[in-house]
Amino acid sequence: MNKIGLFFGPMGGNVHQVTKQLAELIGMDKVELVPVAKASAKEVDAYSKIIFLSSAIGLDQWDMVDVKDDWDRFFPQLDNVRFNSKTVAVVGLGDHIKYPAHFVGSMATLADKLINQGAQLTGSVSIDGYHFAHSDALNKDGRFHGLAIDEDNEADLTPVRLKNWVMAIKPAFGF
Repeated sequence: MNKIGLFFGPMGGNVHQVTKQLAELIGMDKVELVPVAKASAKEVDAYSKIIFLSSAIGLDQWDMVDVKDDWDRFFPQLDNVRFNSKTVAVVGLGDHIKYPAHFVGSMATLADKLINQGAQLTGSVSIDGYHFAHSDALNKDGRFHGLAIDEDNEADLTPVRLKNWVMAIKPAFGF
């Protein structure tokens, strides 16, 4: 498939809004928005260019045994996909005020899974301009594996961060 698959979850809320903004910056004719709640490994395999967008579950939910989200169902699907020949990037949403020691932690979990499945991620981002105590989402070069967004506290920075990131990934994604 020639279009870029924007796999996102959950539906509604900040991740969905950021996904729409990203799609508009890339060009709606060049992307397909795919909610992970409805996606399968077969759908992921259909794309050669993929961007995953996710949010973290906060500490207030970690103690709840029955908390489930779209990613709980979708994440195991990635075990059935080989990413060696795909162009892959990630966007992680987090809250650097409430969770400064776990900023964009879901990006780390997702990046680790993708790398283990053969992905060579593109679109790493410098930590300059971000405020947090710790993040597992840093690669070996000390950069975020992908784009980190804090819609809860820095929504005013999202448009410029998205625009700069789109320009950075444009060569790899060929749009």
